[in-house]
Amino acid sequence: MVRAAVLPAVGAPLEIVEIGLPDPGPGQVRVRLAAAGVCHSDLSLANGTLRQPVPAVLGHEGAGTVTAVGEDVAGVAVGDRVVLNWAPSCGGCHFCGLGEPWLCANAAAGAAAPYAVCAADGAELYPGLGTAVFAEETVVAAGAVLPLPDGVPLTEAALLGCAVLTGYGAVHHATRLRAGETVAVFGVGGVGLAVLQSARIAGAGAVIAVDVAPGKEELARAAGATDFVLAADDTAKRIRQLTGGYGADAAIECVGRADTIRTAWSATRRGGRTTVVGIGGKEQQVTFSALEIFHFARTLTGCVYGNSDPARDLPVLAEHVRTGGLDLSAMVTDRIGLDGIPEAFDAMLQGRGGRALVVF
Repeated sequence: MVRAAVLPAVGAPLEIVEIGLPDPGPGQVRVRLAAAGVCHSDLSLANGTLRQPVPAVLGHEGAGTVTAVGEDVAGVAVGDRVVLNWAPSCGGCHFCGLGEPWLCANAAAGAAAPYAVCAADGAELYPGLGTAVFAEETVVAAGAVLPLPDGVPLTEAALLGCAVLTGYGAVHHATRLRAGETVAVFGVGGVGLAVLQSARIAGAGAVIAVDVAPGKEELARAAGATDFVLAADDTAKRIRQLTGGYGADAAIECVGRADTIRTAWSATRRGGRTTVVGIGGKEQQVTFSALEIFHFARTLTGCVYGNSDPARDLPVLAEHVRTGGLDLSAMVTDRIGLDGIPEAFDAMLQGRGGRALVVF
């Protein structure tokens, strides 16, 4: 039996209970978690913005040590340090064939089947986003674990599984930020902090952080922001003032709100790129006029998992950690236990903090 944070129903409070995990079957591995990051996507699963069968153990950003492997597992062994991959690509679908594993049609298959039981009543439990890392241990498909390169602290490595892969990929793959360009980053949460650090790695010129919370200025500047703008009705105008009247070469939205997306678009220069990383609800509608689309010639693009290939990008990120270019510990604003997850959810709703890390 292991302890886990269970979502009994959509919109219900999390419950810390004991669950029973099976031995890993063919093609599966069991992982003892060292840490799990609390991501806004977990909140979106809990409140129904994103679909998730329930009851479920949430959590998808984690790292730990393999404790058991099932039959027909290659490439990973007991004792290996691993990062969980919540969107493992199948390698055979249309999108994988196009070289776009982040859009894999079968990446979410792991979340559709029960994987454990509640110790109290035997109820079947589903794994949140196929990984279920809000628990002391989990059982996942072998494709959902990535070997952690040497030189990266196991606890902070949890952030590599979502926030950092997403933020780094948003800068380097989706936006293709070039050295010397200006970038405006909307939202200084976990992903936003990863975007700021990645923009610094990319050699950006001005890096403008935007957030509703004035207390995040110090956090943003430590991550690489050269300027901080407190979100208001005139945010786009202020960004243009900071960029010679033109607007940022690129804007990266990490919030997932219609008004923030619209502002990011308006803060982007003619011919620039606006990248949307944040996950908004289907009721969030963004409106553009046909004339402005022609006149400004901007590019608006979505971004899933940073348009990353985790197997390719994780070693690159690990090297940035080893050389000091990427500071994972600076992204962590709270270290909590399982019972601290609800408070971390509240902090996200109120725009407080960066990344809360559940440490086991």
